[in-house]
Amino acid sequence: MFNQDISWYDVHQTGDFSSRMTEDLYKLEDGIGEKVPMFLNFVAIFISSLTIALVKGWELALICLTSLPVSVIIFGVIGWLTTKLSKKELDAYGAAAAIAEEVLSSIRTVVAFSGQHKEMLRYNRNLSFARKNNIKRDTFQGMAWGSLWLIIYGSYALAFWYGVKLILEEKGLPHPTYSIKIMITVFFSVMTGSMNFGMASPYLEAFSIAKAAGGKIFSVIDNTPIINLSKNKGQQLKGLKGNITFKNVEFHYPARKDVTVLKDVDLEIRAGETVALVGSSGCGKSTIVQLVQRFYDPTAGEILLDGTNLKDLNLTWLRDQIGSVGQEPVLFATTIKENIKYGNPIASDQEIIEAAKKANAHGFISKLPNGYNTLVGERGAQLSGGQKQRIAIARALIRNPVILLLDEATSALDNTSEAKVQAAIDSASKNYTTIVIAHRLSTIRNANKILVFSNGKVVEEGTHDELMALKKEYYRLVMTQVAGNEEVSDGTNDNKKEGKAAVEEEEETVEIKQAEDTKEVLEEKESISLYNVMMMNGKEWPYILIGCVNSTIFGCAMPLFAVIFGDVIGVLANPDDDYVRSETNKTCIYFIVAGVVLAFSTVIQHYCFGAAGEKMTERIRRQMFQSMLIQEMGFFDRKENGVGALCAQLSSDAASVQGATGQRIGTIVSSMATLVFAVGLSMYYEWRLGLTALAFSPLMLLAVFFERRNTSGLSDSREKSLQKSTQIAVEGVSNIRTVASLSLENTFHQIYVSELLPYYHRASRTIHWRGFVYGMARTLMFFAYAACMFYGGYLITDGLPYERVFKVSQALIMGTVSIANSLAFTPNFTRGIKAAKNVKRFLNRIPLIRNHPNCKTLSMVSGNVKYSDIHFSYPTRPNVQVLSGLDLEVLQGKTVALVGQSGCGKSTVVQLIERFYDPDSGQVFMDDEDIKTVELNSLRSHIGIVSQEPNLFSKTIAENIAYGDNSREVNQEEIIEAAKNANVHNFIVDLPLGYETKLGEKGTQLSGGQKQRIAIARALVRNPKVLLLDEATSALDSESEKVVQEALDRAKLGRTCITIAHRLSTIQDADLICIISKGKVVEMGTHKELLQLKGLYYQLQTPK
Repeated sequence: MFNQDISWYDVHQTGDFSSRMTEDLYKLEDGIGEKVPMFLNFVAIFISSLTIALVKGWELALICLTSLPVSVIIFGVIGWLTTKLSKKELDAYGAAAAIAEEVLSSIRTVVAFSGQHKEMLRYNRNLSFARKNNIKRDTFQGMAWGSLWLIIYGSYALAFWYGVKLILEEKGLPHPTYSIKIMITVFFSVMTGSMNFGMASPYLEAFSIAKAAGGKIFSVIDNTPIINLSKNKGQQLKGLKGNITFKNVEFHYPARKDVTVLKDVDLEIRAGETVALVGSSGCGKSTIVQLVQRFYDPTAGEILLDGTNLKDLNLTWLRDQIGSVGQEPVLFATTIKENIKYGNPIASDQEIIEAAKKANAHGFISKLPNGYNTLVGERGAQLSGGQKQRIAIARALIRNPVILLLDEATSALDNTSEAKVQAAIDSASKNYTTIVIAHRLSTIRNANKILVFSNGKVVEEGTHDELMALKKEYYRLVMTQVAGNEEVSDGTNDNKKEGKAAVEEEEETVEIKQAEDTKEVLEEKESISLYNVMMMNGKEWPYILIGCVNSTIFGCAMPLFAVIFGDVIGVLANPDDDYVRSETNKTCIYFIVAGVVLAFSTVIQHYCFGAAGEKMTERIRRQMFQSMLIQEMGFFDRKENGVGALCAQLSSDAASVQGATGQRIGTIVSSMATLVFAVGLSMYYEWRLGLTALAFSPLMLLAVFFERRNTSGLSDSREKSLQKSTQIAVEGVSNIRTVASLSLENTFHQIYVSELLPYYHRASRTIHWRGFVYGMARTLMFFAYAACMFYGGYLITDGLPYERVFKVSQALIMGTVSIANSLAFTPNFTRGIKAAKNVKRFLNRIPLIRNHPNCKTLSMVSGNVKYSDIHFSYPTRPNVQVLSGLDLEVLQGKTVALVGQSGCGKSTVVQLIERFYDPDSGQVFMDDEDIKTVELNSLRSHIGIVSQEPNLFSKTIAENIAYGDNSREVNQEEIIEAAKNANVHNFIVDLPLGYETKLGEKGTQLSGGQKQRIAIARALVRNPKVLLLDEATSALDSESEKVVQEALDRAKLGRTCITIAHRLSTIQDADLICIISKGKVVEMGTHKELLQLKGLYYQLQTPK
């Protein structure tokens, strides 16, 4: 996966990657592991048995083998069907896994818009298809095996009748070809071969499923990427300067070939220059950055670095020369130190600190309890947007790159931080070739060259002053932005100096939610047994009961066969030929009847256990996913509950539980029935022989015990390794652009492998013991048989009839074989027990934030919001106080802006009104109702939210906008109206498919500004009474921002609005501006009042 190019990710879903890494690999492992030698063992016995039969009596052996060609045809057809249906199963579960990954990674968006029910329906549709598909597959397999047993027993009847005929015909001849002993040898050789062929049946099913799973896996492994990272070839330029040239470049994205993004672009960036790219959202600016990193190759034209085509350069070397900071910075679920070090793996601690200082991140990092060793959480979710962006900038600067790419690198920073970071970037970029994309045009006015893009072309080029003098597109963009900014009147120099000192001394609040030293205990105290696993299938008891009855019938058939055959041996000793023929005919009828009964019981058994297993699997997956969706946000903040780990458990736990139930129950019941019935028959016919065989039972049970204990510890190790490795792999794949830009593909691969190694080493050590135990179990079977035959011979000399010894010995050997073979499924049961414990852990967990009894429904609200004496710390770090006695009242229809440095708790205020978290003390009110007493969906239905990093889903644009109101069907007219209000309608209708355009995973086919406008439309379509805007326009260019801001101003009318913005010009017209510091509101007033106060707000307006 890490070697695939970015274009591959554009046209393939990666959301189902967790399913590939868990369920598909589990099925592949199941099909190529120990079942292979066991299957070969059965095949070897089958071949050797047939060889003996043909040598001893080829004519009778061929009659016995009349079923073989038909059996081969049946298995050929059923193998093809099983593979085909297994591929459909994998596709369905892969689609379900993709939905789960998408939903869990965007859980705040899903919960904010009450989309849990809709996502459950979407998830369940794939589960339902998989269930129906798999029941169909199990039924086909049952019909195949039922037909096989009917044919086998029919051939037994024919062979038996023909064998007796041959014996009687040659009776009296001096050297007869066929005698009773020859017939017994041939017949039992064929029967032994057939029985072993039958015992291989579960393995053939596992092989077919593994083949389908392997097809999915190897389609990725064998795919040769267009831009191949793995090939160690290409030039590595010495003395790289950093001259970049685009010659007649045209480009369209692989997933949208009908939309040309760049059209005949010619541009030249000289070494050491800072070049800014300007234009409206979606005009192609970010595409330039991606082409420079060679995420894609141009459709036409060429891109040169120091005169060399990028295609001719070593890809890893190329990306190592580039530092990049994206609009939505991605951090990985490790420490701050490791995140910065990813930019330069050999960097020293001092270099890391220096890079953090340049990015203005050292201050807040050093105040954390664990400093640079603080875990940032999945996707850096434990940091504010500004904090994440500063760490991403430090990561880029520590590379000391030749080329620096900044795509809205300071959009999430407050004015003070931005001024410091921009100064650091300006200083550093003197040594770099720098390409800057910025919507805040004041940050790029000192660029050596500014390129203005429009509709995929460069329409203007020059310095700031030159372009302003032209008074064209760039001039219009600047004037639009200037018109939105209110200049702050100059104060005295003393005031400015005092203010600067105040800002520098202002202690940045640390809003870190992740705890490295806190771990929620969810494990159930009581142990889980195999009985508990079986009880998870309790709702399907009618299926299981009928299946067990038919498995018992099937299990009793083999010992009963030995009894019938023993009687026949006694009959053959009778001198009356007519009597022998008569009894032989009866025996043949018994064989045919037994074949018919076995055929029906096999079909019913496969269908019943298949249906029971699939229904349980569907129910477990559905209930686990549902349980995840109702958990509070604090649950997802924990390291052990990352998206990758949760998706892995969804896929693997249900499959593991099914592996210990369903068809496996049938196998165990059948084996136990064979053993019990065989022992019962032996005790009935000759108790002394029965006790002789039972003497070996303790040793057999001891083998089972050791096997169970051995696989239990191995299963624990396997689960831990699987969850950790899957979480790492999913994190890397879902952030593949960041991984690729930092050349971390090999790093993530090594971390992934290191998590698997403990299980691998432990399995390597214990597999020999498992082989020894299994071999001893098989050996004991032959010892038991030898003891019975030896003692039986002694009893025969003592006058016991031979047919009794034959009946007992054959029945007992079939019983011991069944126990030995059941050892093959011990790992399945061990994994099932462990998985059942995980399932129970999830299903029994009660969310901390839930609807309480007698909760109220708010059908109509005015929109008054009040925070009263709020104290709050995140559940995973209770020792870090985020809000300390915060009081805030937002009146109906008023707009309140929250201002403060990055990480001061502004976003926490928004999350509390959504009830993502509950305060430690204090109350939050909506229309004088404590929101803890209000039904959750009712509360959230009156709130619309637009976040700093909008999450879009892999649906159409229309579906994404309609997602804003999941309580009803949103009609197309409302969708279009919301899009118009968000200034995104024109862009949408210009697309070939318009509102039916699929956005791809996480909306990667759109620019940041386009995504944010669709998110705004989504919030507006629900017509909320309370509107929450967390940096809602940070990703928009000045022109789009002006139009969208006007739309938001219209949307605010009659609504209560809480807005967070670092671009203070956007909140100057707010009815009330609140400055938050140290968890409290320290200043409050209108824009003019706060400027006159000349406090913190004034200093944020005039950073130095």
